[in-house]
Amino acid sequence: MLDSIDYYNRFAAKYYEETVNATMKEQLNQFIELLPIGGAVLDLGCGSGRDSLFFIEEGFDVTSLDGAEKMCELAQIHIGQGVLNLTYEQLDFDEVFDGVWACASLVHEKPEQLSTILQKVIDCLKPNGVMYMSFRYGDFLGFNSEIDYYAYTEDTLSSIIDKCRENQNIEIIKTFITKDEREEFLDNKWLNIYIRKL
Repeated sequence: MLDSIDYYNRFAAKYYEETVNATMKEQLNQFIELLPIGGAVLDLGCGSGRDSLFFIEEGFDVTSLDGAEKMCELAQIHIGQGVLNLTYEQLDFDEVFDGVWACASLVHEKPEQLSTILQKVIDCLKPNGVMYMSFRYGDFLGFNSEIDYYAYTEDTLSSIIDKCRENQNIEIIKTFITKDEREEFLDNKWLNIYIRKL
């Protein structure tokens, strides 16, 4: 079993090809409607840089970040600007961003660690800043032969967000479920959630 950084370094080119053309327009458009024009956006776990490029083209001030060095190299070529090679544990921004985009970025984090990581991410947001997250939808923990994923329901994810509320003043704006856009993964469902830092 590989940890997530080793996995994405090893399979960076394959993952890039699988995801770079997937469409997230519904979620992306809902997200930018919640942000100030030209605001600062952190693309957390940017992968191929697909969504970073969307934000750049929409006029946002984009900081892209990924823990896997090989993914950073590919994303930099795709978006035409630098990508920070940092893990989530290394995050150290204090109220810098109007929005944090975490599309399938936190799916490998163990549930018992997720609330701690979320608190670090929320620290990055300015007051009234918005975060988008997506997770595999379901009530199982850890699967796949090469790397662990963790899935959530509305209730299990809400319980983790409630833990964050002990230290962070946040509200859930919206949750909804979508199907995977990639043809080979159409049976997969995703839990989407928008939260705001108050």
